[in-house]
Amino acid sequence: MCVGGPALVYYVTPTEEELFKKYNPELQKRSLENRQARQQEFDDYVNKLKEWSRSDKQIWFAAEEMAEKARMEQKDKILDEQNRLAAEVERRRKEMRDSTVK
Repeated sequence: MCVGGPALVYYVTPTEEELFKKYNPELQKRSLENRQARQQEFDDYVNKLKEWSRSDKQIWFAAEEMAEKARMEQKDKILDEQNRLAAEVERRRKEMRDSTVK
């Protein structure tokens, strides 16, 4: 008789359901609350991988380009917000000057 190997590992490895039942009730509740968000994150990641694989470049280069593009968009968004706030500050200053001059 032979003991060990993949069959033994398969036999002794618990299923996800068995592991979930061993959680304490607080962890079970937290796990159920976060399940949808984790599934959505995984689906988004898989969709990104599919998009990157359509490119003729290697996946990590495509991912790096996408990350750089996202950083640039975030930077542009921050600059737009700063410009909007600066314009608002200037408008308020002008408004205060006009109200004190009268």
